Amino acid sequence: MTAQSGLLSRLPDISGLEKIWTILPEARLVGGSVRDLLRGLAVNDLDIATPEPPEVVLERLKSAAIRAIPTGLSHGTITALINHIPHEITTLRRDEETDGRHAVVVWTKSWQEDAARRDFTINAMSLDRHDKLHDYFHGVQDLKARRVRFVGHAARRIEEDALRALRFFRFDARYGEGEPDCEACEAIADNLKLFGKLSAERVASEFLRILTGPRLPETLAAMEKTGLLNVLIPGAQRGSLQKLLDCAGPPDALLRLFALSGENAVLMGAKLKLSNADKTALGVFGNTFPDLAPSSSDDDLRRGRVAQSLELLISRSWLAQARILARPDRQWDHLRIRLKKLPQPVFPLGGKDAQAFGVPPGPAMGAWLRVAREWWLEHGCRPDREACLVHMGCSTRS
Repeated sequence: MTAQSGLLSRLPDISGLEKIWTILPEARLVGGSVRDLLRGLAVNDLDIATPEPPEVVLERLKSAAIRAIPTGLSHGTITALINHIPHEITTLRRDEETDGRHAVVVWTKSWQEDAARRDFTINAMSLDRHDKLHDYFHGVQDLKARRVRFVGHAARRIEEDALRALRFFRFDARYGEGEPDCEACEAIADNLKLFGKLSAERVASEFLRILTGPRLPETLAAMEKTGLLNVLIPGAQRGSLQKLLDCAGPPDALLRLFALSGENAVLMGAKLKLSNADKTALGVFGNTFPDLAPSSSDDDLRRGRVAQSLELLISRSWLAQARILARPDRQWDHLRIRLKKLPQPVFPLGGKDAQAFGVPPGPAMGAWLRVAREWWLEHGCRPDREACLVHMGCSTRS
C-alpha cells in the first residue's frame, strides 16, 4: 500500500536526507521515524533503510565525501554523519534463523520482507523520497485506532526474540489505548519460558523504560495477567507502587522499582545487573536512618545531608511520604525544598588539627577526630572550625 503523505514537510531539516537520496535514491525513512511523523511527534533519530548491501552503501558514502561509520556492519547498519547529525542506514533484511535472543539475517531487495521482520505494525511503515508512505500491514490504521499489534503472528514474533514481550507492553503504554491486543497477550503468556534466555541488561533496559512510561498501573496489571510480571518480579507489590504514584512524585525508574520490589529490591538490582551505584541506592532506600519527616529540624536535615547524598535523601522522602500519606502534600514538598536549600555541611577538622593538639597519627588521631565529629553532628553541623577547636581544647584539658 502506498499513499502521498506530506510527512517530509514536518521535518525541520531534510538536507541530510536529500544528500543521501542523491546517492541512494531507493532509500526510505523507516520504523519509528515514520511512526512519530504520523503522530506529529518530534523525530530525533533518522532511521533509513536501503536495498543496497552495506559494502555498496559504504562505497557510495565515501565517494560523496560523507563520513561513514560501520556501527553495526554484521547487521547491515552504517551511520552517515552529515552536518554532525547521525543518519543510520541499514540494508533491507530478512531473518534466516532465530533462537529467541538473536537472529541470523540475510540481505533482501524486498521492502515487504524487511517490514515483515519488524515487531509491530506501527513500526513497519516506510517513507520514500517522493513523500510516499508505504504501509504493508495496516500500521496507519492501528496508529489511528491507538492499537499495538505484532506484525503477522504474535507468537512467531516472540519466538524470534522474547524481548518483544516487554517491548509490546512499553509500546502499548505509549501508543495504545484500552485493553492490550488479545493475540499478543495470549502469545506472551504461552511463551514465558523464552524469557529466561534473555540477557539481564536487555531486560533491564526495557523494563526500566516501562517504569518511567505512561499508563504504568494499567501496563503492570496487563503484564501480571499474562504472568510476565511475576517472572520478572515474583510477588510484585503493585499496591506499594500505586501509593508512590499517588504522591505525584518524579518518574524515577529506580524509585518505582524499589516500591514494586519491596524487600527484594536489592536482589532485583543484582538480577537486572544494574550499576553498582543503582544497587547501592536500592539498598539505601530500605533504610529508615536518617529519619525524614516534615517536622524535622534544620539540624536534623543537616545531619541527614552528612549521612547521605541530597539525591538519596530526596528519593527517600518520596518513599516515606508514600508509606505515610500516599497522596500529594505541601508539607512534604516543603521538606524537599528545605533539603535542597541547605548548604552541604563539611566537617571542618582534619589530621593537621589533631597534630596541632599533640595527637599522634594512628588510632589516637582517629579517635580524636571521631569525638570532634560526633560533637559537631550533635550540634547540627553548625560549629565552624574555630568552635570545634575550642571544644576539643576544652575536652582535651578536661
